[in-house]
Amino acid sequence: MPLFEYAPAPESRSVVDIHSSYGLYIGGEFVDSAGDTSFKTISPATEEVLADVAEATVGDVDHAVKAARQAYRGPWGRMSGADRGKYLFRIARILQERAREFAVLETLDNGKPIKESRDVDVPLAAAHFFYHAGWADKLEYAGLVPAGAGLPRPIGVVGQVIPWNFPILMLAWKIAPALACGNTVVLKPAETTPLSALLFAEVCQQADLPPGVVNIVTGAGDTGRALVEHPDVDKIAFTGSTEVGKAIARTIAGTRVRATLELGGKAANIVFDDAPVDQAVEGIVNGIFFNQGHVCCAGSRLLVQESVHDEVIRKLKRRLTTVRVGDPMDKNTDLGAINSAAQLDRIREMSGIAEEEGAERWSPPCELPSRGFWFPPTVFTGVAQTHRIAQEEVFGPVLSVLTFRTPQEAVAKANNTPYGLSAGVWTDKGSRILWMADQLRAGVVWANTFNKFDPTSPFGGYKESGYGREGGRHGLEPYVTLGDVQ
Repeated sequence: MPLFEYAPAPESRSVVDIHSSYGLYIGGEFVDSAGDTSFKTISPATEEVLADVAEATVGDVDHAVKAARQAYRGPWGRMSGADRGKYLFRIARILQERAREFAVLETLDNGKPIKESRDVDVPLAAAHFFYHAGWADKLEYAGLVPAGAGLPRPIGVVGQVIPWNFPILMLAWKIAPALACGNTVVLKPAETTPLSALLFAEVCQQADLPPGVVNIVTGAGDTGRALVEHPDVDKIAFTGSTEVGKAIARTIAGTRVRATLELGGKAANIVFDDAPVDQAVEGIVNGIFFNQGHVCCAGSRLLVQESVHDEVIRKLKRRLTTVRVGDPMDKNTDLGAINSAAQLDRIREMSGIAEEEGAERWSPPCELPSRGFWFPPTVFTGVAQTHRIAQEEVFGPVLSVLTFRTPQEAVAKANNTPYGLSAGVWTDKGSRILWMADQLRAGVVWANTFNKFDPTSPFGGYKESGYGREGGRHGLEPYVTLGDVQ
């Protein structure tokens, strides 16, 4: 099959001004950490050091929480919903105006292709602020509390911890509903991708957001732990690994602190024999190789009906030979760099275990760059339900293929996992889609598509994928209460 040759189409870095070092954002201004510890954030594609970032201490976290509490008891807590909404609209417009800057910075710090940062992450982040701005003065009509029970009130100070796979988008998922409901925020971005959150702090200043409404503390696990354990935090919102989510749940058990946890996943992408195969193949590729597979709801398990297995795999392999792996800053790139050396080690380890357990490994021919963290798109066939690669989250561009004969068997295999975040169904029959969606124990079920997100639609999981919802009207509920204002 002839291959098209693509001329390099690099995005310019000149639009972004990356400082050599960054402090913390507390009380509406950038401040130095009380400690003297910092860490370096690097580009996963080149291993180039981008900046030196302050590591927040327990004292810094306390300072940030106090600033958030002061803002909550002060101007933000007294502000009308209509006025809060104006600030969210202003933030959304600034995100749109600075979209290219955010996209370039996200790709440099995260390793994802520029076309994904540009076309998905940043536009969706702005859309979340626009959407929640519209809710700010309508909360009493949203059905968030029982009829006749009074008006919904903000909870207070919210501690938020976000992951490295979608830094600016996860920030928007967390901050927008919290602010719309009248809360104040202390947010900790992931230690490998702090730069877009720190740029968002500049957006808060540009929007004249009252001091202390949004505070950003950078650091690793100890910083996140200090935030979770702080006695004056009223709610925790966390997206990340199931292991850390369980630790958070144990920490706040028996306290007044609320939590929403959006954790790992092992989604089944289910293809029936009447599915449009070419369309399904595109959905399979998007389901697992989007963002290098660094997606909690990635379709990492492909369940194919036996009668079309060979055709689907043949067309999938052919499609993967056209996937372009390389420089994330090139607009032609489909698959960028793995976010960190630690994550690359995890992907290599799980792939090796899969081969040892008897699965057959295949990757298309592709030349990987000599520097940075890279892994080719990989497909494992002959996978059994008992294989670790069919049960554990890999969080990389690795697809496991299993087969089924009947819809009942597909449901049984899809639900045979500790997780329950998402699933996909590919079939020509609408009745089968509805039946499958009812049977699958997953928070989100896509029909003849995959990895489609919208601010108006709630997202969340079951079992070890966490609890609570983000997005839509349902995503407002965790940020309001009937109790008195704190």
